Amino acid sequence: MGLSRVKRCLRPSDTQKQPDTEPGIKNTWLRRNLTLVAIALLRRFRPHWGSVLMLTPGICVKYGAGPSKHISEAKTMVYIASHTSLPVPKVYCAFKKGKFTYIVMERIKGAQLNRCWRSAGAKGQEHLRAQLRAFLKELRSLPPPRPGQVGDVNYSKLYDDRIEPVGFGPFETARDFHKFLRNGITKPVEDPELDQLITDQDKEYSTCFTHGDLSSFNILVRDGQVVGIVDWEMSGWYPEYWEYTSAWHVNLYDEWWRPEIEKILDAYPAELEMEKNRRKLFPMF
Repeated sequence: MGLSRVKRCLRPSDTQKQPDTEPGIKNTWLRRNLTLVAIALLRRFRPHWGSVLMLTPGICVKYGAGPSKHISEAKTMVYIASHTSLPVPKVYCAFKKGKFTYIVMERIKGAQLNRCWRSAGAKGQEHLRAQLRAFLKELRSLPPPRPGQVGDVNYSKLYDDRIEPVGFGPFETARDFHKFLRNGITKPVEDPELDQLITDQDKEYSTCFTHGDLSSFNILVRDGQVVGIVDWEMSGWYPEYWEYTSAWHVNLYDEWWRPEIEKILDAYPAELEMEKNRRKLFPMF
């Protein structure tokens, strides 16, 4: 069977499309309605940063519909704040109303790393690298409650619309996750590149907690210090190489960041080639 035919015949299973029934965080009647009223009154006047509305100098709300807006992002920030020293926004309230998800959180004052990198100079840049190395080592050192399994902070669905337009998983093993990534193909199909991908992915990998969207746009800096790591919607327990390969691919407009990744994370060169091959065979966008 040719590869093009395999691609046409095999698609991610509809069984992955599970409804989101997660409860909120501090989801009281008063907090919900104050949030909705504040958005209605301020959204035309207050600044936006993507899907985030800056309500006050110290509070913002991330809201919207679709798979990239979900309660588990808020739960991740709560988990990271309580188990590590990583600077993440404090969550004040999170809830769903209809198809919309709302996360009210701390507004961290800082500039995106890409905006202040050059002006930091060589010494300042190394200081920032050292901070990021320490934070990421701490994140990756979190002991997984279910070693080997792949899933979000609560071992439920993962979200990454670069892979699948709805949530996917969880998976019992990294091999199951890899099988999903190649649309369920498990046997050789007489295509050298795909057969090599199957062989490469059929390895044992430990799992590490992973941000999943680690671009310089999601790192906030103030006065030479890393003061915020934001946008945790793609995070979860992933195979150990995933943070590195995802950060390398994360943003086409952030190519200067690629050489820096190996200075803050352990490199996985073989897995990077494996991921390049997978993305070629199974385009994600």
